[in-house]
Amino acid sequence: MHIATISSEMVPFAKTGGLADVCGALPAALEQIGCKCSCFLPAYRQVMRSGMRIESTDITFTVYLAGNHVACRLLKSHYPGSNVDVYLIDQPRYFDRDGLYAGPQGEYKDNCERFSFFCRSVVEAIDRLNLDIDIVHCHDWQAGLVPAYVRTRFGHYPWMQRAKTIMTIHNLAYQGRFWHLDMPLTGLDWRYFNHQQMEFHGDLNLMKTGIVFADNVSTVSPTYAKEITEPGLGCGLEDILKGRGEHLVGIVNGVDYQKWDPQIDSHLSQCYSAADWETGKAACKKALQAELGMTLAPDAPLIGIVSRLADQKGWDLIIPVLERWVANRDVQWAVLGTGDPRYEEQLQALASQRPDKLGARFEFSETLAHQIEAGSDMFLMPSRYEPCGLNQLYSLKYGCVPLVHTTGGLADTVLDSSEENVSKSVANGFHFNDYSQDGLESVLNRAIDTYSFNRDRWRQIVINGMQADWSWKHSASEYMKLFRYTMDGQLRGA
Repeated sequence: MHIATISSEMVPFAKTGGLADVCGALPAALEQIGCKCSCFLPAYRQVMRSGMRIESTDITFTVYLAGNHVACRLLKSHYPGSNVDVYLIDQPRYFDRDGLYAGPQGEYKDNCERFSFFCRSVVEAIDRLNLDIDIVHCHDWQAGLVPAYVRTRFGHYPWMQRAKTIMTIHNLAYQGRFWHLDMPLTGLDWRYFNHQQMEFHGDLNLMKTGIVFADNVSTVSPTYAKEITEPGLGCGLEDILKGRGEHLVGIVNGVDYQKWDPQIDSHLSQCYSAADWETGKAACKKALQAELGMTLAPDAPLIGIVSRLADQKGWDLIIPVLERWVANRDVQWAVLGTGDPRYEEQLQALASQRPDKLGARFEFSETLAHQIEAGSDMFLMPSRYEPCGLNQLYSLKYGCVPLVHTTGGLADTVLDSSEENVSKSVANGFHFNDYSQDGLESVLNRAIDTYSFNRDRWRQIVINGMQADWSWKHSASEYMKLFRYTMDGQLRGA
């Protein structure tokens, strides 16, 4: 089966967030189970300076875009350690910029034009390359026009007669909404600009376009797939998504255990496995406390947070709870993140008052992110919503027990330490359902009581998490089920 992955970012070429990790790792994992994979992304400045080997294909063409003929050059590279082809859509006018979607003044005003050009170029490139594509896998709004082109047989390309499309939603909050008069940029007829297809409250909506025209729709966890069919997390598209019925499924993202495994992690002061995690984590905890300037307190619970500093990640709950706990509880906190300056200032003030209990760094540090997972006893993720989440999966592997709000992928991957789950030996973390300060403090107290007074249960919770398999191999097999059902014309659920 030949899969074409259409995405606006992909590691190690260009990245702003988790979308890039998925669109790099998933095709490589699919190749390992027998697929042929070809990926398409823009040739951003970041891509051209990535250090990856990039070569010409000698393929050039023009795209007719709202009255203008725009030239495109097709470049080629490969995903490292694989046979996955990566094709780059090169047009400096659109992609030779500092940022992928935005600059210092905010989002680029011509993003609709940029990504219309990208999608138009992809369907032309597939034809010029003479690729026999089975599944066109489109990721987020930036690729949302491609399912519409395939469904409407835009351009009458022969490859579209066979190909099926899947639209994957990584975060529904970002929809690609544009002025309705940008519709001609898409090249599609105005008859598609209606409430059932491309129009959304008077605007052009590229995420909605992909959802409506794709053969099947997926998102990044089963619970999030349910949540987005309801008001609130449906972001105005809940009725459209509910209407997709069984053609909307959720598949949890995987983890790259070559990068996230405490047995082989070069960032750690001492590596460890499920067999010797207590001594290994004790050494890593001591190193983390020293790195962040906290008191070396081996028995004090140490709670880690690696997060964007934003309300969506639960910081409206964390800050007031931290203010009370830093003053009154014998608990330490290790925080790494950037974001809202207001939260940075509040954290900095708390860290200055009690440096023995709170260590905070406001930067992106891959090394410190790994060290927090290894050195912390617990990992806090009280997100208001979380489509999938990856840090809880890293935490499980590192024996760092996740404490999470019951939403999205957090609900699907972290099993609460209820009496029932403990008796079944499946508990691997702690949940709270009520998104409030009381709810957050309740889960903190439950976890700390178990850590302090029921060490046998705590050890079992840690081991359960460390032994689970959330690798990309598992996720890729779920996607393969979806691909096969899509080609067969029937979906029984992935």
